[in-house]
Amino acid sequence: MHKNSKSDSYAAAGVDITAGYKAVELMKKHVARTIVDGADADIGGFGGLFPLDITGMKQPVLVSGTDGVGTKLKIAFLMDKHDTVGIDCVAMCVNDVICCGAKPLFFLDYIACGKNVPEKIADIVAGVAEGCVQSGSRLIGGETAEMPGFYPIDEYDLAGFSVGVVDRDKVIDKNSMKEGDVMIALPSSGVHSNGFSLVRKIFDVENCDLKSPVEELGGKSLGETLLTPTKIYVKPMLALFEQVKVKGVSHITGGGFYENMPRSIPAGLGVKIKKEDVRILPIFKLMQKVGNIDERDMFNTFNMGVGMCAVVAKEDVDKALEILKSHGEDAYVIGEIVKSEDEGVILC
Repeated sequence: MHKNSKSDSYAAAGVDITAGYKAVELMKKHVARTIVDGADADIGGFGGLFPLDITGMKQPVLVSGTDGVGTKLKIAFLMDKHDTVGIDCVAMCVNDVICCGAKPLFFLDYIACGKNVPEKIADIVAGVAEGCVQSGSRLIGGETAEMPGFYPIDEYDLAGFSVGVVDRDKVIDKNSMKEGDVMIALPSSGVHSNGFSLVRKIFDVENCDLKSPVEELGGKSLGETLLTPTKIYVKPMLALFEQVKVKGVSHITGGGFYENMPRSIPAGLGVKIKKEDVRILPIFKLMQKVGNIDERDMFNTFNMGVGMCAVVAKEDVDKALEILKSHGEDAYVIGEIVKSEDEGVILC
């Protein structure tokens, strides 16, 4: 905190700049967790510095991704639990970056709130830092904006920005894909951070019991289940890239199977998936039952238990599964690449 920095007039308008200084002090220990190479970890300046090591790269390409947590934050507000949504924020960005074959390097966050409560902001940043640790990224800065009159005093929004790097000749090229290749699924941890406008409508979350155990969810509460952080796939996928030629990667976000899988498949091809091969998580079965949601809408909105997919040649499947499982992923074969002019996903 700067001793001479204080504005009573600004505070009367709803912005406490001293709370901002306290929040920065509280978050520094979390930011420090993401520093792995001994470089300057100071936070609070005007820009984040990152030393770029491109040793061994012929033509390094920077890859960027940005996203937020969306209305999943409403569940965090209702549960008054703020230390996991930061993981979601990082995950939504780095999981996109990894789809290009890039290694995430650094991350910045943006928190906008109605009232800066330093302890709450520090909890949010603790989650961001955990996400950075899981993805091998450095948290080099961010912004906390106190916006009274724009956000309710007990609410906030959270977004982030990730930058990674990949050598140009190692960028994932979907045009190498062919009929007979195999799609491998990496399981999700739950709903992740997409489709929560529909989730909230299905359960009427503002008026339902979020904290009692639910039998269909294995005894976990609905709130706890919905707040399960988005899984981060960076480290297992980087290990896979090192040893196997990966022809396509899909991050299964909003739009589910039908929107995301075709993005990693070239024109003239599609993926054929048997419904019984999809390991659907209990939360999705509960949502479909409670909301009476059409099956196609479920697969066109949610990840259904599949957070990421990778396409490899048939002869590489066993090796790919072995690598992913050695990095903690219970990966499995979910489909086959087939000729298809009209449908990117053939669910049968």
